[in-house]
Amino acid sequence: MNTLVIVAIAAVCLLAGYTLYGRWLANKWGIDPKAKTPAYTKEDGKDYVPTDGWVVFAHQFSSIAGAGPVTGAIQAAAFGWLPVLLWILLGGIFFGAVTDFGALYASVKNEGKSMGLLIEKYIGKTGRKLFLLFCWLFTLIVIAAFADMVAGTFNAYTVTDGVASLAENAQVNGAAGTISILFMVFAVIFGLIQKQCKVSGWKEVVLGLVCTVAALGIGMNLPMVADKATWSYITFAYIFLASVLPMWLMKQPRDYMTTFMFAGMIIGATLGLVVAHPNMNLPVYTGFHNDNLGNLFPILFVTVACGAVSGFHSLVSSGTSSKTVANEKDMLKVGYGAMVLESLLAVLALCVAGAAAAADGTAAAGTPFQVFSGGVAGLLEMFGVPVYVASCFMTMCVSALALTSLDAVARIGRMSFQELFSVDDMEHAEGWRKLLCNTYFSTIVTLAFGYILTQVGYSNIWPLFGSANQLLSALVLITLCVFLKVTGRENKTLFPPLIIMLCVTFTALVQRTIGLVKAFNAGTAVFMVEGLQLIIAILLMVLGVVIVVNSGKELFNKKKEAVKQAA
Repeated sequence: MNTLVIVAIAAVCLLAGYTLYGRWLANKWGIDPKAKTPAYTKEDGKDYVPTDGWVVFAHQFSSIAGAGPVTGAIQAAAFGWLPVLLWILLGGIFFGAVTDFGALYASVKNEGKSMGLLIEKYIGKTGRKLFLLFCWLFTLIVIAAFADMVAGTFNAYTVTDGVASLAENAQVNGAAGTISILFMVFAVIFGLIQKQCKVSGWKEVVLGLVCTVAALGIGMNLPMVADKATWSYITFAYIFLASVLPMWLMKQPRDYMTTFMFAGMIIGATLGLVVAHPNMNLPVYTGFHNDNLGNLFPILFVTVACGAVSGFHSLVSSGTSSKTVANEKDMLKVGYGAMVLESLLAVLALCVAGAAAAADGTAAAGTPFQVFSGGVAGLLEMFGVPVYVASCFMTMCVSALALTSLDAVARIGRMSFQELFSVDDMEHAEGWRKLLCNTYFSTIVTLAFGYILTQVGYSNIWPLFGSANQLLSALVLITLCVFLKVTGRENKTLFPPLIIMLCVTFTALVQRTIGLVKAFNAGTAVFMVEGLQLIIAILLMVLGVVIVVNSGKELFNKKKEAVKQAA
């Protein structure tokens, strides 16, 4: 089948989902364009900052469009491209976008509260503590994984038999690293100009484009050749700054600039498919069981992950975006719109991988990122883009997919840690509690654990990332069901995705636990690998069950009256 046809069908379906289902939800729940959002009522110049709707959209999309939609779609294609495509479309429209939009909506209607505080308000303090602990542990896994991924992308050296030598792509990797550093510098300049001069509209677009092009142009000509360890230090230094500095000064402008790159990548890939219109060489369907991955249910859903639904997205929606939305009418495009655009990115990744596969259906060699970046770079070269420029651009785009999620999850991890130990009266709290809730201290603790995890081998617990991510989405969905019920809003449409995600998550965790126990019984398990996975799998299931039970009591408590309020 022609890949262009697949992309066209996907684009039409996703646009229809946004226009019809997304707007139906917004009308059903209620949007008040005249209401004062938390960005105004709690404005502090740091986290709560009224921001243009498209800038918030850029932040949301850049933060959620991490490694997941690319790696997940390509890895899951082992089951065939059709089941992956169907889940991306159905999941994106009815699961992922609903979860993201719902989390943003609930947070904005509740003074910009994060999911943890929303759980405390509508379910109880025990649920809040467990959820925050779950979130913090989850962010450590993501920080370790994405930081290692970014440092590896910029690494200019390869080690053979203990001897380090320049890698074949040293210049390209170094250039991408320089561009990333310049993005940070230009982001601060962009943020200062935007804040001091009140730049908006077309002037904001021009300023963003100029900063983006300048970073790309200078970086390509001044590659920074360094090893992985050096880039790891630089990466953690950046995410520390992104976690503690005001949103408007670095995070938002960097996300805004990155969106131009993502747009260029998506447009370039789409135009390349239009001109080349290559065939989808991957098989349509390979069967219910795959020797490497397992059974289609639940592994397909867990593997596709962010391209269809992700619990991490709700942390971005309620953790950062809700505090910057200036008007409630922007919530639909920020919450629902950013997710369906990410689903389109997942479809593009699937099609690029399909075009790169051999005619007999054999998948292209390399990691999903290598397959995707190499495929899109090849499409860009068809338009006369020099090989070096195309390679630098795509390497930067690939690293940015991880980096924009990395700085967001680091900030969310810091906030989760603070909320875990905070009390209502922090002014009279104990000294140790004030220390743990200090912005700088909580950031250092979070990043320190994340860094340690990269050193001991995050890959030992990464197999559980997909299950943890999907379980998080289920916990968010049940919280939203309670919120909608308590505030007198319709919540029945959330029941199907909630039930399905709970079934997917717990099935995957149980299967993984059984597999790990069998490995121990066979004597093939290593404690620091399979043992660590087993502990985390059991911990996730216990936390999940307790939170679901607590939430279920509130959800099905018929005696509880619906409370119609601003929230």
